[in-house]
Amino acid sequence: MSSQTQYYHHGRFRVAGAVLPDAITAYRTYGDPQNPCIVFPTCYGGRLDNTGLLGQDYAIGADKALDPAKYFIVTFALFSNGESSSPSNTPPPYNGPYFPAVSYEDNIRAQYAVLTKQLGVKKVYCVMGFSMGAQQAYYWPVMYPELVERFIPICGSARTSPHNKCFLEGPKAALAASKDFNGGQYTSQPQIGIRAFGRVYSAWAYGQTWFRNHGYLQDGEHSSLDDFIRARWEGGFLTWDANDLLTLLHTWQTGDVSSVSGVNGSGNLADCLSAIQAKGLIMPCKTDLYFPPEDSEIEVSHMKNSDLVVIPSVWGHLAGGGANPEDSAFVASQIRKFLEE
Repeated sequence: MSSQTQYYHHGRFRVAGAVLPDAITAYRTYGDPQNPCIVFPTCYGGRLDNTGLLGQDYAIGADKALDPAKYFIVTFALFSNGESSSPSNTPPPYNGPYFPAVSYEDNIRAQYAVLTKQLGVKKVYCVMGFSMGAQQAYYWPVMYPELVERFIPICGSARTSPHNKCFLEGPKAALAASKDFNGGQYTSQPQIGIRAFGRVYSAWAYGQTWFRNHGYLQDGEHSSLDDFIRARWEGGFLTWDANDLLTLLHTWQTGDVSSVSGVNGSGNLADCLSAIQAKGLIMPCKTDLYFPPEDSEIEVSHMKNSDLVVIPSVWGHLAGGGANPEDSAFVASQIRKFLEE
């Protein structure tokens, strides 16, 4: 399902670390604007143009989770993903390593501006997202409770856990310490650092059983574990800018819906979740190593109008991101059922 990327210019836009002189949010739309609106933001490694590690089209289509014949689907690129304002595409003085810190809250405010000012959306039927997209799905009903009716976080959490933050320190350190990263002042792609980043990251994306079953061979697509890591994880991240990877990772690490400005019970996650009015479908994977289902169980226990459905897969985190047909069919069936209730 194809669509053209569009760019919304915010002008001066305040983010966590500075004021960007001309912030840009990239987005795509699918379907008729008269239909119920579904917001579907990107994840870590995700791009609207479907290059690199993961696109958005895996969930959009007549036979997929989101049918553009039924819904008006708006996909948003996170700041720092290389399409919206990022270290790699922002001119001085905020270029490269000088790009400011950006929060999830900043991203949602920017997306809200596009929806309401550019697209004229007055009600969001559902916000759905995978991984970092799932964390954004949590932010939407907290920040704009009167706008959002439903939300579907897939393999994500309302607050980035200490263990999740610790996992992210590994690939971050591997990239930042590499001899070619040069404190972010590189003049050519720091391949040594990005390849190290991908290798450290790769072990976390799947469940242990998936590795034990040699899932990395992918039915003969790869000849060995090393071949899989080089092709899929080094190759996938080599399509990214190194500073983009690190600034986007910082957004992930600082995720916490209870820190949203002006929210009642600010800093108290249980109070924040209990105040959510929208109806939720929370979908962790049984074997996710960094957004484990136990975290989702705790979060759902505080919410008054949300159901928990665990994806029964050995694929770990990537089970929720279109990594294989079986899990994609399960996730899509649950989403369609929830949207039609």
